[in-house]
Amino acid sequence: MARRSRAREVALQLLFQHDFNPQVKRAVIERFVKERLKDAVLEPFCLELYDGVLIHVTDIDARLARAAQNWRLPRMAAVDRNVLRLGSYEILHGKDMPAAVALDEAIELARRYGSKDSPAFVNGVLDRLRKDAAVAAAETPA
Repeated sequence: MARRSRAREVALQLLFQHDFNPQVKRAVIERFVKERLKDAVLEPFCLELYDGVLIHVTDIDARLARAAQNWRLPRMAAVDRNVLRLGSYEILHGKDMPAAVALDEAIELARRYGSKDSPAFVNGVLDRLRKDAAVAAAETPA
């Protein structure tokens, strides 16, 4: 597994945990990352993903709700919901991250951790979100 992919995997685990227990102390989160990654270069990337999703979760969830037609976020499987949040964060806020790479990474996480239908679901929702974001960016005056 590629190094940054592993950091995304750990960020997904943290987001999943946060869904069920948002009161976990920061020191515990940082220790979890350190123990899982054992790589001082990847740890900040992983924490940036986790923190970035949480900072932008209201906007991300609103965009996902629009992109996931006929699906409410609370009704989604927790893994799918958090893969979508992570992928959305990278598509919308990723630094030097092509949207296609973020999409591929999210699909792979869905494949590894979700149900058999998760990769197609994640692909469809994130592709729509990516297109909606591109249209909104094109319409925004410079």
